[in-house]
Amino acid sequence: MGLFLLAIGLSMMEGWLNYTNIVFKVLWLTNFSEPTNFIIAPLIFLFVASQFKDFNKRNYWLHFIPFVLWLGYCFFFFIQSNEMKYSSTIEVMQLDYPRVKGTGKIFDDPLNIRPFINIATGISFVIYNMLILRLIFIKSKSLGQTIFNTSNQTLKTIRNSLYHFVIIIIIFIVVKLVFKNDVGDYFIYLYVTFMVFLTVAQIMNKSDYFNEVSTFLEVPSLKYKKSSLDDEEKNVILNNIVSKMENDRFFLKSTASLSGLAKSINESPHHVSQVINENLGQSFFELMATYRVREAQAILNTELGKKITIEEVAERVGYNSKSAFNTAFKKITSQTPSMFRNS
Repeated sequence: MGLFLLAIGLSMMEGWLNYTNIVFKVLWLTNFSEPTNFIIAPLIFLFVASQFKDFNKRNYWLHFIPFVLWLGYCFFFFIQSNEMKYSSTIEVMQLDYPRVKGTGKIFDDPLNIRPFINIATGISFVIYNMLILRLIFIKSKSLGQTIFNTSNQTLKTIRNSLYHFVIIIIIFIVVKLVFKNDVGDYFIYLYVTFMVFLTVAQIMNKSDYFNEVSTFLEVPSLKYKKSSLDDEEKNVILNNIVSKMENDRFFLKSTASLSGLAKSINESPHHVSQVINENLGQSFFELMATYRVREAQAILNTELGKKITIEEVAERVGYNSKSAFNTAFKKITSQTPSMFRNS
């Protein structure tokens, strides 16, 4: 996902340079992000695949072959003179600027395939969206649900993201049909920006960070200095937390949060966080991981646990992400779930 955001960022940065004409001050950066055309869709697919099933990591590099090949081919353009890049930018952006005479060092498109780059990019997005849709159907079928009516949070998230990817494809096709060259790409950038803001808003809405009254200026030792809780009250809250975890198995909820736990025991998130920190020496997320990993160990030791996938175990104990489950499990047990099951 980090590489995906980097690729998107590079593409949007090139668009910003072109639309502000700053590119004419840094002509050596002309078309610098073009190779990312063939890496964005594969990165999305690989991210989705890593969430849903065990995929063969030895072969995932095959998805990057088009990117590597196009990156190599782009060097025919990258080594061109600034005069040639200047003329190319004017042509692509349809600018009424004076032309400059100048020839390239060598032909920038020896195979004459650059005019088809947009078509190839569109085909790449369509193919990978179909592959993602196939993964979603397989996952929903294994759960006995449909993609439009599912209780699986991971499936919902990926499904909703797919809607956005389809919209981007539609915008891409319309832009390339209506506008010549790269003139209308800003419509794509606008929608991608909307996606980023929407994602950030969702993360902030689900985050427990803003439930804390402390600020980043406070050092840990002073965080709860002004708390009104005495030892007896802390013990009461602690007992309620333990009861909620062990009797109600609160940690099994994939949507479990600090605010949700606090609400369930009629306490403030700040007081619950304080008790977990001071009495248990853990953060809320560390506490959740402890209970979830303990439950996962119990499942993996059963006959059922030896048959189901690691992803299914992760979902049973409250994780939406297999990678997050693996990280937490290894941090606590020094083993991956697979190693623990096989030991």
